[in-house]
Amino acid sequence: MLKLQDLAKNQELFSHGHRACAGCGEALAVRQILLAAQPRPVVTAMATGCLEIFSSIYPHSAWQVPMIHTAFETAASTAAGVEAAYRFAKKKGLISDDIRIIAFAGDGGTYDIGLQALSGALERRHRFLYVCTNNEAYMNTGIQRSSATPYGADTTTSPAGRVLPGKIQHRKNIMEIVIAHDVAYAAQTTVFFWRDLATKVQKALDAPGPSFLNVLVPCPLGWRHLPSETVKLSRLAADTCYWPLYEYENGRYKVNYTPTKKLPVEEFLKPQGRFRHLFSGEAGQQVIAELQRYVDEQWELLLRKQALFGEESAKA
Repeated sequence: MLKLQDLAKNQELFSHGHRACAGCGEALAVRQILLAAQPRPVVTAMATGCLEIFSSIYPHSAWQVPMIHTAFETAASTAAGVEAAYRFAKKKGLISDDIRIIAFAGDGGTYDIGLQALSGALERRHRFLYVCTNNEAYMNTGIQRSSATPYGADTTTSPAGRVLPGKIQHRKNIMEIVIAHDVAYAAQTTVFFWRDLATKVQKALDAPGPSFLNVLVPCPLGWRHLPSETVKLSRLAADTCYWPLYEYENGRYKVNYTPTKKLPVEEFLKPQGRFRHLFSGEAGQQVIAELQRYVDEQWELLLRKQALFGEESAKA
């Protein structure tokens, strides 16, 4: 089992000096991922977005590993090109190191405009890890809704008011889309559960084919919560089953965290300004009820998948 003191001994490959907002969940996630990736040498690709803006403003860089900045929608295709070049160089004897490739992109660059590149790279079986640092909207360009934005959230393109209660669609199930590509490994996690995240990074990097991590990263700016509550919200997301922690490996589903007491989704919504309008009237309560119904439905569906396609079913 991974120990915190072991990770603490590793080199900081995402160093201090970046310009992330106080309490940025994305910065926490990238730091944890690069700590967990060691001792494997890694090459990274990063799409345009918050991460690129706060970590690589010329002439400064927080990256202590090779990093390629690419367009908003091309993190997967860039990483795929790197992986193909690496395989060729290794075949020719030009490289002997066992290198891993990691692509980073936000939910906009993953769920929406980068989905085509991601699908193509997964289908071609490039061996790389794709990390979606998911803050559930286009935070870098003005907090516009993405297809990862949850039902009822107030964003600049789904504004809560007399016409709309916030976003009127539930989020896209990107995990099932990725799993449908028969990937070697796919998992969902968040920054509070550092051991879960680090373990999944190691599994994903050692997987014999394409792998995918969907990491929930609370955003104080877009979610409008206190910077000091980022980690607390990350835990509440799992304790309410709003963001289940699970993995898909060798065709099997496994739930990695089951709350001792499943909390109502309101506990996750209350500290966030993007859901504040839901707590001021009956209409808002209906939206919360619908979101609770959806969360419960998805959680039960995941448990059924684990029962049907999990480790226990394999033993049977």
